[in-house]
Amino acid sequence: MEIGVDSFAAILPDPATGKLPSATDRMADLLEEVEVADDVGLDVFGIGEHHRAEFLDSAPAIILAAAAARTKSFRLTSAVTVLSAADPVRVFQEFATLDLIAKGRAEIVVGRGSFGEAYPLFGFRMEDYDDLFAEKLELFLKLREKTHLAWEGRFRPALTGQGVFLRPHQQRLPVWLGVGGTPQSFARAGTLGLPLMVAIIGGSFERFRPLVDLYRESGLRAGHALEQLTVGAHAMGFVGETIAKAKDAFFPGWAHLTTTIGRERGWFAPSRQQFEAMCGPEGAFLIGDPDTVASKMLDADSALGGVSRITFQMSTASLETAAMKRSIELLGTEVAPIVRAARSKHGAPTEKETSNAELF
Repeated sequence: MEIGVDSFAAILPDPATGKLPSATDRMADLLEEVEVADDVGLDVFGIGEHHRAEFLDSAPAIILAAAAARTKSFRLTSAVTVLSAADPVRVFQEFATLDLIAKGRAEIVVGRGSFGEAYPLFGFRMEDYDDLFAEKLELFLKLREKTHLAWEGRFRPALTGQGVFLRPHQQRLPVWLGVGGTPQSFARAGTLGLPLMVAIIGGSFERFRPLVDLYRESGLRAGHALEQLTVGAHAMGFVGETIAKAKDAFFPGWAHLTTTIGRERGWFAPSRQQFEAMCGPEGAFLIGDPDTVASKMLDADSALGGVSRITFQMSTASLETAAMKRSIELLGTEVAPIVRAARSKHGAPTEKETSNAELF
């Protein structure tokens, strides 16, 4: 199992003073976190994409390029790129350039995004939410295969054989499809045979099993081999020296962001009790000491029928700079060895355990 960190470059006010840190300082802290993750042997680091005041990740490819220049080993990916509101040609060029800088370590997770700000910002209509993504994903995947392409769609000027330069270091830039809880998205990823990255930011891991099975079943129906149908999980996570320290470092930022976003969406303000439940055995938050987090990761692996990657969304704890770095260090030096040893000893879930896909 690959283990990594995803960041939204959250910039949060001090709970005591209400004062924000400078964006420059927060970005510097983020790049230091990236270096720690590489130093302790994590497998992947992802940067999200948002166009909101709470996050500094509106240009993720630039942050990833800076990360590539500072690191040597792990994969660098988006988490996710809002392809629906972007030009696929330009996105391909950006990530191909990143791949050259990173010498073949770049990936991209594409999705429709969980926020709507990008659509009016770049001149698109929310009413075209799914049509935009389907068309642009089709073009992006074709760009992986051919330098000169003839293509026509509704939302972008046609390509009539122009060359799309430059090309990535890797022969084929890895593309994952990022999904939330929409069955159609899981089925689409399976039909296309793309690796699946599931955002699980609440509820339980077990709740997503039918959707993951749908992904695998759709992929087999489309003629893809089961081993090609790779599943990853993105979850809220944080590691501390103790369970209490991990919770106390993570809760204030999580509560602030959830309250802010909840006001826009009509949610009730989150409570500490809700947070504690999500950190408990049935909840989907991977928060605690190393043993607790490793145990929950193995439970998540089993619940989803086997995953090849788990990434931790830690950036709501960004007020605690030292704790953030220590969390990443503990994830790499203590949690990852436990998880990898357990999977090596017991093996990943078998094909029969993975799903009912053999019936189709």
